[in-house]
Amino acid sequence: MPVTLLMYDKALTRIGDRLRALNLDLDIATFDKTGRVTIGGQSQAPEDVSVDYMWLSSDMNLDGFQQGGFDLALALRSAKVLQTYNAGLDHPFYKQLSDKGTRISNSSAQAVAISEYVMGQVLAVFQPIDEQRRLQASRTWKTTRYREIAGTTWLIVGYGPIGREIARRAKVFGASTTVVRRTPETSELVDKAGTLADLPRLAPDADVVVLACPLNAQTRGFADASFFASLKPGATLVNIARGALVDDAAMLASLDEGRLATAILDVFHEEPLPADNPLWGHPKVRLTSHTSFAGSGVRGRWDELFLENIARYARGETLLNEFDPRDFP
Repeated sequence: MPVTLLMYDKALTRIGDRLRALNLDLDIATFDKTGRVTIGGQSQAPEDVSVDYMWLSSDMNLDGFQQGGFDLALALRSAKVLQTYNAGLDHPFYKQLSDKGTRISNSSAQAVAISEYVMGQVLAVFQPIDEQRRLQASRTWKTTRYREIAGTTWLIVGYGPIGREIARRAKVFGASTTVVRRTPETSELVDKAGTLADLPRLAPDADVVVLACPLNAQTRGFADASFFASLKPGATLVNIARGALVDDAAMLASLDEGRLATAILDVFHEEPLPADNPLWGHPKVRLTSHTSFAGSGVRGRWDELFLENIARYARGETLLNEFDPRDFP
């Protein structure tokens, strides 16, 4: 029996040849930016449509149709599986859809890009690049001292695909890695591990703290005053997960008192970040506009994940990155 696949019309135009080359038994339906669903050349109301597999692709988001895609998915009579380009599933849509019985596969495609962002930003803090450029401009010959990553300890909170790629790169630079995860297991990439309950014991040794965990009831606001008080003086914080993990007032107080040396932030409580937010102008904050995922290879990996997973689904195999509904916030 064919698998009914629903995908954005521009995504089908872009990768249809690759999809057909898989030689799967598929009935392909599309939806467009107006929310119209087309099956067999005929338009149908979403509430009359049942599909086996729905793909929310980056094409949809680039068209500014993310919320429209969410609304359409919820309006369907049923969808057995949804695959999304999002890594984090804290948007209420995902739990609403899961509560209707839909299995959800999230994305690991951003992991390489985000890990490279983290390394680049930390290097920019450790290396006096701006000073070196000023010296070049003034034609001044002067040695510029810098801090090495080798020998530092990295505390990575969250060890999904993103956390693993960060640990992989930190180890290459000669850093020691401590990971907070559900089960305190070590590996060739993890020197020390613990759970969220172990943070008071693990945080004081960290030179670099990277937040890479999902936002849920256990993690919301965990980076609070006591967390920042536990850090060693001079630590660097990197948040590429969700803004709501952090108590901003406590973080700013830690920066002002000199315990936290630098905060590298790509995610915030409110996005876009309002122009009057004090984070914009704080001298110890380096911020970017939720852009850590925007690497040149991400779209290709999104596509590869979809093509692999639709083939797995059609063969009755285990899906990659299937989300556990118990982990919703």
